[in-house]
Amino acid sequence: MKRLEGKHALITGGTSGIGLATAREFLAEGASVAITGRSRERLDEAARQLEGPLLTVVSDAGDVPGQTALAARLRSEWPKLDILMSNAADVTHLPMEDWTEEAFDRLLATNLKAPFFLIRDLLPLFSPSSSVILVGSVSAFVGHENATVYGAAKAGLLSYTRGLSHELRDRGIRVNGLSPGPTVTNVFAALGPERQAAVYEEIRGTVPLHRLGTATELAKAAVYLASDESAYTAGTVLRVDGGIGALAY
Repeated sequence: MKRLEGKHALITGGTSGIGLATAREFLAEGASVAITGRSRERLDEAARQLEGPLLTVVSDAGDVPGQTALAARLRSEWPKLDILMSNAADVTHLPMEDWTEEAFDRLLATNLKAPFFLIRDLLPLFSPSSSVILVGSVSAFVGHENATVYGAAKAGLLSYTRGLSHELRDRGIRVNGLSPGPTVTNVFAALGPERQAAVYEEIRGTVPLHRLGTATELAKAAVYLASDESAYTAGTVLRVDGGIGALAY
C-alpha cells in the first residue's frame, strides 16, 4: 500500500521548487493533491508535469481574506483534509535601509499571518489524524546577509509548531515544521544562468556537507511528516539543511 493512500493534501505554493516536487511525491504515494499559486498559467504548467488526482486553485498566499475562500473551495471539493503543507513564501531579502513598511507587511502577511488564518479556516475540514507541515527556513536559526526580516518571519512560523500542537492536541491534528537549507530551485532564475551559478557556488561553500539540497530531498522529508510513519511526531522541526543550521559556517 502506498504511504499516503486515500489521503487528501493541500500544498500552498505548489507551482515550482519544493512545493512542486512535494506534489509529485504525494501523488506518487497515493494522495489526492491540491496546489495553489497566484498565476493560472503557472498552475496549468505545473499540472502538465504531474500525474494523478490534482486540483489547482488560484490563490495569493499573501491575501489573508483569500484564505477563507481557499478553505471554502476545498470544502466544496473534498470530504476531508488530511495534510496541509504551508509552503508558499515571500523570499524577499533586502538590507535594512531598503525595507519599506509596505514590503515588510507584505512579507509578514505571506510568511506568517496568512498561514495562521488558513489553518483556522480549514479546521472543520481536517480529519481526526491530520498532519500540518509548516515550511520554514534555516534563516530562522542563523543570521546571514539581508535575511533579517525573512528569518524573523520564518522563526515565527516555526514557533506555530509548538503553539498549535498544544492548541489543537484534542483534535488529533499534528503540527510540525520542515526547515530547508540552501536548496536548488528557480528562486534565482531571474539572475540569469551565469550569475545564478555563481550565487549557488558561493552558498555551497557555507554548507557543512559542501553541496546544496534538492527539492526532491525536501519532498521526501515532507512525505515522512505527512504519512502515518510520523504519527508520534508533533511540535517539532525537521531540519533538512546540510547541517548549516546546527554547525558554524
